[in-house]
Amino acid sequence: MELGSVLQFLENKTILVTGATGAVDAKSARERLHDEVIGKELFKVIREKHGASLHSFISEKVAAVPGDISYEELGVKDCSLKDEMWREIDVVLNFAATTNFDERYDVALGINTLGALHVLNFAKKCVNVKMLVHVSTGEARRFGWPNTYVFTKAMGEMLVVNFKDDLPVLIIRPTMVASTYKEPFPGWIEGVRTIDSIIVGYGKGKVSCFISGPQATLDVIPADMVVNAITVAMVARARQHPESVYHLGSSLRNPVNFSNLHDFSFRYFSENPWINKEGEAVKIGRGTVLSSMSKFYTYMTIRYLLPLKALQLFNTLLFKRYQDEYTVLDRKLKLVMRLVDLYKPYVFFEGIFDDMNAEKLRIASRETCLEADVFDFDPVSIDWEDYMMNAHIPGLVKYVMK
Repeated sequence: MELGSVLQFLENKTILVTGATGAVDAKSARERLHDEVIGKELFKVIREKHGASLHSFISEKVAAVPGDISYEELGVKDCSLKDEMWREIDVVLNFAATTNFDERYDVALGINTLGALHVLNFAKKCVNVKMLVHVSTGEARRFGWPNTYVFTKAMGEMLVVNFKDDLPVLIIRPTMVASTYKEPFPGWIEGVRTIDSIIVGYGKGKVSCFISGPQATLDVIPADMVVNAITVAMVARARQHPESVYHLGSSLRNPVNFSNLHDFSFRYFSENPWINKEGEAVKIGRGTVLSSMSKFYTYMTIRYLLPLKALQLFNTLLFKRYQDEYTVLDRKLKLVMRLVDLYKPYVFFEGIFDDMNAEKLRIASRETCLEADVFDFDPVSIDWEDYMMNAHIPGLVKYVMK
């Protein structure tokens, strides 16, 4: 299979990307595109390149479409716009999702499951469409689905596969997506992902223990590698490559585990302590590593639950004098227990994802793609210590820990 030029494939293509930002009308869609997408630091490289002409450059390349994938025909109300989209679109890229692990089922089903079907049906009406690229998620379906997000995403993928008919479909299953590795610059991230909540809490001095199974593998893939893989996979699919499902992860070829994460976090925040709102450097300890849920429950009982019960008793005896303190501590404890319940399937997960299809694609890219170096997505090249210490954790500090 000859991949040829990725850039040539992308030239003059009209690509619909869902999930960029929510908007109810054309005006708010344009405003959010410029303020909440183009305005992000992620685009600083292109801003520096184009300067004052950035907006005219973007307007030539990108158009904001107000819509909502929870509705049929993506909620696009303008009939002339809809007709234009059906005539012009070459590729549909479905990124839209709610990623909350404990999202309400009606919301998660509407976006992650039925939304995927709505995108598929919309793509079928595009007369020149080459393919639908559906971004799913890495699953351990053999052992069940651990949360609302994974469950509803899996059902959305099933609907796409079952009802695609003759439409070429590409399924992309990334594992935990982390900050950028190289492009457009290292360390950019938005929002808190699974592992990031642990790192952020630890750096702020709010997490004093790490929970992980002895053999638990942290399956992480940088965001720019995911984008590169999707782009190359699109070219392969257009060249009639038979593979249509790609797992994107690192656990098989370049694994990193939770003990590494603990070590990297400790070293980073020891050398670069977080400065809190009072202007004080937060001192962090090595922390306690707990290898099972029973050890975690024992630790929490001794360190937090029993003192909280004692405070509750004193509060009752002293006519609610410590009610405010008790309420705050009780709320924090319940939040921690809820977060642990959500994340424990990941911190004790000892499986790995087979990325054979992605490896075949990497081989084909190295051998036949003219821009293979530009669109690199090989996790073997990642030096985890350098990436975590000099890109990912500094990125969290800059973009998340505010």
